[in-house]
Amino acid sequence: MTGGQRLVPKTPETTEQIRTWAGEFGRDFTDRNAVTTEQLDDHYRKNYGITRSEMNQRFLEGVPRDVRILEVGCNIGTQLLMLQQMGFANLYGIEIQSYALDRAKDRLPGAVLTQASAFAIPYRDRFFDLVFTSAVLIHIAPVDLPLALTEIYRCAGRWIWGFEYYAPAVTEVVYRGNRSLLWKTDYARFYQEQFQDLELVREERYQYLDNDNVDASFLLRRKA
Repeated sequence: MTGGQRLVPKTPETTEQIRTWAGEFGRDFTDRNAVTTEQLDDHYRKNYGITRSEMNQRFLEGVPRDVRILEVGCNIGTQLLMLQQMGFANLYGIEIQSYALDRAKDRLPGAVLTQASAFAIPYRDRFFDLVFTSAVLIHIAPVDLPLALTEIYRCAGRWIWGFEYYAPAVTEVVYRGNRSLLWKTDYARFYQEQFQDLELVREERYQYLDNDNVDASFLLRRKA
């Protein structure tokens, strides 16, 4: 074991969602969403009236800049770039889509980026101070969600941070004409129901300016 890595297979099983996102469908998604940090801020401002940078400042205000951070499902690394711009330097990411991962490595030469899934994060218990997802849990089938949350919780030493589509109950959404690729629910509640030692530090819900959809950002912390 080196660098905190845990020797595990990339995934315990190949799900329908993994096959889809790791293939051409996922590559097309990457190309459609290849944006700069400035473009991502513009996108958030248009959707919610607030930028992603402003959201990050609100949620990470009290987090020391030297903590070790993992993004699960980092795609081309735009969120990690935003954290880098905030002064965070100890950055890691995992991604199942090899095409996206190669692009992330070009953009973030100082980060540690690895091909892996949320079902088998290749790092030891509590290796990271903070583990986060951004619109990733929504693409994991509800039957598989407990395993993904277990892996994220296992690797998180103190904080778990998320930004995901919100609904009070599990609701499937047809995504680009496809079923079994997108769900929304109360992910903060799912974490707390599964792990009794997690407490909610902050949560904000953002309604889209042009429709009734809602996204939620939440920061959870292991109780002392």
